[in-house]
Amino acid sequence: MQILQQILFVIAAIVSIWLFTKKVKEITRNIKLGRGEDFSDNKSQRWKNVLLLAFGQKKMFKNPLVAIMHFFVYAGFIIINIEVLEIVLDGIFGTHRLFAKSLGGFYTFLINAFEVLAVLVFAACAIFLIRRNILRLKRFISKDLNGWPRSDANYILITEIVLMTLFLLLNSSDRALQLQGNEHYHDTGSFLFSGMFSSSLTSISPLNLVVIERTVWWLHIIGIFAFLNYLPYSKHLHIILAFPNAYYARLEPKGEMRNMPAVQKEVLYAMKPELAPTDAAPPANFGAKDVFDLSWRNLLDAYSCTECGRCSAACPATQTGKALSPRKIMMDTRDRLEDVGKNINVNKVYKDDSKKLLHDYISVEELRACTTCNACVEECPVSISPLEIILELRRSLVMEESNAPQEWNAMFNNVENNFAPWKFSPDERDKWTQEV
Repeated sequence: MQILQQILFVIAAIVSIWLFTKKVKEITRNIKLGRGEDFSDNKSQRWKNVLLLAFGQKKMFKNPLVAIMHFFVYAGFIIINIEVLEIVLDGIFGTHRLFAKSLGGFYTFLINAFEVLAVLVFAACAIFLIRRNILRLKRFISKDLNGWPRSDANYILITEIVLMTLFLLLNSSDRALQLQGNEHYHDTGSFLFSGMFSSSLTSISPLNLVVIERTVWWLHIIGIFAFLNYLPYSKHLHIILAFPNAYYARLEPKGEMRNMPAVQKEVLYAMKPELAPTDAAPPANFGAKDVFDLSWRNLLDAYSCTECGRCSAACPATQTGKALSPRKIMMDTRDRLEDVGKNINVNKVYKDDSKKLLHDYISVEELRACTTCNACVEECPVSISPLEIILELRRSLVMEESNAPQEWNAMFNNVENNFAPWKFSPDERDKWTQEV
């Protein structure tokens, strides 16, 4: 019977890890569809960002209470995985609480610490569910989240509550078997929370109690394997991608727009034709129409989005009823990238599907509503920049489609002809001083 359990466990583990790895490779491939860009500079600052923004969740602490609850969930997810390591090794080798004998009393201390975290995770997830579904905070009931995104957030929170409950129930049944003197269940001492219930379980027959303990053990580990494979399809992929996203964050001052060297050269050659090389090739395109035209860093941003809505809550366009929502920009970019990935999976290479990120996923009205105030970038807890994607798409609109409001076109003409946004000849620019 023990050998059969080991075989079933190994099969489940291999299938789970294979499926997870396969999806991670797809996501990595999709991100690499973006334009190349170098982020090898200032490594010390980049590692500092990882420590402060990803590990320390610095930006979350603008709202300390929510930040602390989020930290409990985050720390619980990371630290309780040490317990998962023991469960995995037990499953492979057919042992039970492999680390208990070697660690002695420290093992009981560790399990108690895990139980404290489990209870905190349970409480925090319950509060988050209440905020989303009963209090219905504004940023959680936005139409951006209609359908799958809203359900996804609830599924994750419910799953974490179930996993924490199974973890505590596993310890309770295990301790009850210890109290019954079952030879396979080594004495670890009483556990902080699960120990409160273990004595009430001792009245159950040893055989039935073993069945309960084994059933909970299997449900717990299968739940973890299922969660692992749900992660790449969920917004909670940010649990993993927050770290590379923080490392590859742009280090330029926020609000500094990045010029296009190709445009600068075109202007220079127009003003000084003698500098233009005879074999100069025209730029392939200006701005971005589709995900292929964006930087791989923008595509990493799309997969790292937590859909928390802090960007949209801070956006003046969103809050005044405009079509723009920075959160939707990131979600639409990810949706488009996923559709492109599915296309490649089917055809081995990308085959034109007559769709583009611009127009088919993100509308002109959304792009024009952006004031480039940078509030969305400032608010994002994982250093995502919806503004970069908005600017690239808007560049394509204006420079390739000549698609701009009349007021913008008038300004562009004035800049081109008068070297200023106003309709005054350069020779008359100081004329106002004569009237003072």
